[in-house]
Amino acid sequence: MFVAKRMTANPITVGPETSVMDAAELMHTKKIRRLPVVENGKLRGIVTDRDLREVGPSPATSLSVHELNYLLAKMKISDVMTKNVLTVNVGATIEEAALLMYNHKIGGIVVVDDAEQVVGIITETDIFKLFVDVMGLPSGMTRITLDVTNQVGVLSDITAVFRDKGININSLVTLPSDGKAELVIRADVTDPTELVAALGAKGYNVTHVVRIKA
Repeated sequence: MFVAKRMTANPITVGPETSVMDAAELMHTKKIRRLPVVENGKLRGIVTDRDLREVGPSPATSLSVHELNYLLAKMKISDVMTKNVLTVNVGATIEEAALLMYNHKIGGIVVVDDAEQVVGIITETDIFKLFVDVMGLPSGMTRITLDVTNQVGVLSDITAVFRDKGININSLVTLPSDGKAELVIRADVTDPTELVAALGAKGYNVTHVVRIKA
């Protein structure tokens, strides 16, 4: 799946000359945590709610409220934004975006097109929602975990058991776990007793079964 399918398209942006107070109000009103900073159609930086909190008033300050508001009104986004912005191309895959965010320990990344124009933003929430959808969680289903450590070419055998039982597989993923390899399958089966027995008869060890309610 590509980033374009999961990003927030046409995100709200601000210019470098936007005041910190105006940006903070915009983020509060729109309930967003990141603002790409754009000038002449080009990405110049990004500012987050954390950036704005860090330049906000401190309880230890000796300035009056009026003095603080005056200073914040004069402070521009260009003074507090991150200038070297990590981006991902709109044609990139979700996996590429997620890995960039993971490696750089950031919660969101700006999406640009081939002309470096800002076309979207994708966040950790978007990645989390995709995980939920890919794993078939909104549909409930039964989660069946098999230990497939050191077993090669098992998918055809295992899926054949489901086929013979007339059971549709909703999602399937292989996960590393404590040096082992687990195959996690979600399927629309209310009583998996016969299925588990059939898998066992084929030599596949079912280590866990649970019905996940939608």
